[in-house]
Amino acid sequence: MGTDVGGTFTDLWVSADDGQTRVFKSPTTHDVLGGVLDAIALAAEAYGLSFEQFCAKIDRFGHGTTVGLNALLTGNAAKTAVLTTMGFGDTLEIGRLKRQTSGMNELERTDAYLRNRIPPLIPRDLVIEIDERIDVKGNVIKELNEQQARAEIRKLKDRGIEAVAICTLWATHNPSHERWLRDLVLEELPSVFVSCSHEISPGVGEYARMSTTAGNAALGPLAGRYLSSLEAKLQKAGMKVPVLMMTCAGGVLPTAVLNDRPAFALFSGPAGGVMGSRATGAQAGFNNIVTMDIGGTSFDVGVIVSGKPIMRSEISVAGADIRVHSIDVESIGAGGGSIAYVEFGELRVGPRSAGANPGPACYGRGGTRPTATDADLVLGVLDPDNFIGGRMRLDVEAAHRAIDEHVAKPLGMSVIEAAWSIRQILDSKMADLLRRMTIERGYDPRDFTLLANGGAGPSHAWVLGDELGLDSFIVPAAATAESAYGTGNSDLGFTAERPAYVRVSPGTAPSADQLGKVTAALASATDEVCRNLSLAGPRGDIGVERFAAIKFRGQTNYLDVPFDGETFTLDTFRAVTNTFEKQYEALFGRGAAFSNAGYELISVRVVGSGALPPPALATKGEAFEPRGSRPVVFRDAKTPVATAIYRTSFPKDGETTQGPAIIEFPGQSVVVPPGASATADRFGNIHVRLAS
Repeated sequence: MGTDVGGTFTDLWVSADDGQTRVFKSPTTHDVLGGVLDAIALAAEAYGLSFEQFCAKIDRFGHGTTVGLNALLTGNAAKTAVLTTMGFGDTLEIGRLKRQTSGMNELERTDAYLRNRIPPLIPRDLVIEIDERIDVKGNVIKELNEQQARAEIRKLKDRGIEAVAICTLWATHNPSHERWLRDLVLEELPSVFVSCSHEISPGVGEYARMSTTAGNAALGPLAGRYLSSLEAKLQKAGMKVPVLMMTCAGGVLPTAVLNDRPAFALFSGPAGGVMGSRATGAQAGFNNIVTMDIGGTSFDVGVIVSGKPIMRSEISVAGADIRVHSIDVESIGAGGGSIAYVEFGELRVGPRSAGANPGPACYGRGGTRPTATDADLVLGVLDPDNFIGGRMRLDVEAAHRAIDEHVAKPLGMSVIEAAWSIRQILDSKMADLLRRMTIERGYDPRDFTLLANGGAGPSHAWVLGDELGLDSFIVPAAATAESAYGTGNSDLGFTAERPAYVRVSPGTAPSADQLGKVTAALASATDEVCRNLSLAGPRGDIGVERFAAIKFRGQTNYLDVPFDGETFTLDTFRAVTNTFEKQYEALFGRGAAFSNAGYELISVRVVGSGALPPPALATKGEAFEPRGSRPVVFRDAKTPVATAIYRTSFPKDGETTQGPAIIEFPGQSVVVPPGASATADRFGNIHVRLAS
């Protein structure tokens, strides 16, 4: 089974021993834990088992969540102090001279109201400067003043500090002072969580290293409490396997391996969605995939090229750059809970969300603001009596009232026209992000297959596919819980990085000593990867991929270049620089590469994977069950179209229907527009071919 805790719903995907799969959803609770346990209780009931009997039958438990991400975004992480080198206490304040705009889009960067609204990750009064100094070569030029350091650490005792991040200058080359400080902290503050930069983010660049270490420390107490509590409750109920946590990079690991590095799972929810799409694409025979997920709070987009997700080395959270190897997933505040409102005479949708509580007006939980879900209900896309498989009844009149009061009347239009306007704005924002992730990166979306995930993805995909010029899209059988599906299907994965700085002038080559240091760094990273994956218990050999971070001499940014071999020889260097130049010109145009500048090698990264047996997936399904018809708005708000309604939990191979139609799964509704057709494959995925 796999779970994913979203901003609105907690999803659970279960594959039984006979290969039949089912999806369960429960509202996310404030403590997060409750939503997971509620979803498991629903599954146990559906299988006719007690909670304890169900837990005893769990063979594999995958988990993803945005708990850590939300904690950083909302400022609810643990109270954290930073210890750093004397004279560098302003690093988090200064950032890269753009800390206030990190992660913002162009519109947000030019919004004067947002200026100076994002505080540094750790307030300046909790950044403590320590009297010590190590130089760029790792030489100690000022011994750590233990008396001063101990005195400063003792001052933190009465400040409610829960975690300490240690980040000293050039600890990547000599971590002795960081280790010394860690020992002092644990002596004086034995109950705090401690993170050291040379272990969490061992790369050059003190700002990213410090912000990553600070973020990891701030998440430590929170993630540790939540995950250990979840695992303890399930094991007390009879579960015999560990919780496998999805990492940002796309593999899963036992929580015990991630206890000291929670930042590695910061984007576990979105990463799980991409990995689920990768598994679905592999089943269907597609290697180039654009995966989208429309949940209750956000719209997430990832891209898979030749069977591998596009990766990035840094993510931006709450104005801070967190250097964690991660699947590249871009998100905007556009989901089923996105609130529609009129401001200065203009209709706006999102990024504010109604969340799960009170939720959209139609949920009947006290929400009065109109949302995208309310609009879809008014437009006929959703069945008020069959939401989440009939477990929740939607209030159509409440949706009408909210849209009428807050959108229709202020803009002088009918409720149906207002609902359609909400839908158009939301779809346009989502289409812009899809174009940004494909066309603006040099990819033709027509060379990719669009996978529509999330509770609302299958109902919006027909518009977004049309916007991208696609002739079809696929809705996975577990689309409403694709992130949970991904956590239950991914192999073990672990990534380790080591600094390996080599500066090569034009027309020269690295020395034997430089190559030897890169080889040593490579061996150290490989050893860490294999050690952690071995502890996780792979069911087969451990696979290893190696990458070098390289750039032209004097540049700021670098590219990750893959290479083969356990040692870094002169031939390896030449192969890496040759591949680098090809990648560079593919990204920036023919002739853009400039080898006369020379090269800089920054670090080496090792990505390891350990196979886990995939769950058996049944290929036996059921026919579409006709459920009459209802009027649905497709293109013209004034002309709803009579639309056939079908229901299924897992369609049989070859089952087909013509549009206009809506195929209702538990938790998702696949919209097949007029002129389109839908066909199910043997894995229960729906292939929708749009009208030409």
